[in-house]
Amino acid sequence: MKKFILFILILQGVLLSATIESVEVKGVKVPVIYEKDNTLPIASLELMFKNSGSIQDKNQSGLAAFTASILNEGTKKLGSVGFAKKLEDNAIHIEISRGNETFSMELSSLKEKFSDGVGYFSQLLSDPNFSKESFEKILLLKMASIDKLKSNFDYIAKLELKKLRYKGTPIENPAIGTVESLKSLKLSDVEAFYNEHIVLNRAVVVIGGDLEKDEALAFAKEVLSNLEVGKSEKLPRFDSLDKTEQIETEKDTKQAYIYFGSPFNLNVDDKDVYKSKVASFILGSGGFGSRLMEEIRVKRGLAYSAYGRISLNKSFSEFSGYLQTKLENQEDAIKLVKEVVSNFVAKGVTKEELEQAKKFIIGSEPLRNETLNQRLNRTFSEYYKGLEIGHLQKELELIEKLTLKELNDFITSHPEINKLSFSIVTKK
Repeated sequence: MKKFILFILILQGVLLSATIESVEVKGVKVPVIYEKDNTLPIASLELMFKNSGSIQDKNQSGLAAFTASILNEGTKKLGSVGFAKKLEDNAIHIEISRGNETFSMELSSLKEKFSDGVGYFSQLLSDPNFSKESFEKILLLKMASIDKLKSNFDYIAKLELKKLRYKGTPIENPAIGTVESLKSLKLSDVEAFYNEHIVLNRAVVVIGGDLEKDEALAFAKEVLSNLEVGKSEKLPRFDSLDKTEQIETEKDTKQAYIYFGSPFNLNVDDKDVYKSKVASFILGSGGFGSRLMEEIRVKRGLAYSAYGRISLNKSFSEFSGYLQTKLENQEDAIKLVKEVVSNFVAKGVTKEELEQAKKFIIGSEPLRNETLNQRLNRTFSEYYKGLEIGHLQKELELIEKLTLKELNDFITSHPEINKLSFSIVTKK
């Protein structure tokens, strides 16, 4: 195992050569994550804006997602069709999306067309299609999507769980918005969101491919010059419900859709994060062989699949999972989830489970670093979480050395995951 770890680390040392640079624009020093990779004649540039995702919707649920959608409509001068035609003719891809905590604008193309791509990207930043026509088009599409979600029972169960566990915080709101929130939305709200969040003081550039460092920094500076200075803002931290609750939503369904969650008190930069990854794998995220799958599907046949994972974010952290089962098995399944989690905390894991988890996590690591985008995103994740570059590689060594006692001591130190809340879509 140690030789295998060493081989992977050497391999990653060759592949992972991303560095943290910076450029100064309008008096603001903007971080630039750069990696050269001339394996293929391609290049990509992504603008990431911190604390600018759905968590900033506040009382206007769906605002960040709406802003991302309208930015995908191209420039006001060329319009949606005209802008898309320019990109298509040059095999240039531009996509805007939002996460919970961040907002992303991504450009990719062949190396020979990258300069043109940067030009179109700059046009988009300086002249977004904030027109009445594009606003009404996106509004119509969003309303249609929300209407379709009325029959998506997984979505309903998950949303109701968020409302239950994060009541009174932005996390409880659906990222797409609601009929009510979108009806009250105005074009001026979208423009205000863009002007407040798509700014230099929140920006991080992630760029790489068949580009020399000087080229990459010049392209980064060209794109950033289209942004206003703006203001940064500290990302808020939200705690989940610290007690057990249950909510049921009645629908015309033949299955019970069961979503569950509980607090998990650990920050993204904690020294024990690597232990949580191993614990999460064994409890519910490792597929067949994980505790939840083994007990609920294999031994009892109560569900086709059962899943659970520990999620660590800067704004919140939690344990969550889901399963589907027959209506008549609903109560047994809920009871069994509680028992599995309780036994996991009380008794920990076995030596065999730990060894299997190590083999999978370490063995599959190269697959998570095959592409340039995977490696750049990995480096951004380290930077964003306040970790040193290369930290995730070092975690492999820590996982390899992890003892059974260390892992079980860690698991028993987090009894809060027993405070499970459930959201069930069912039929009486």
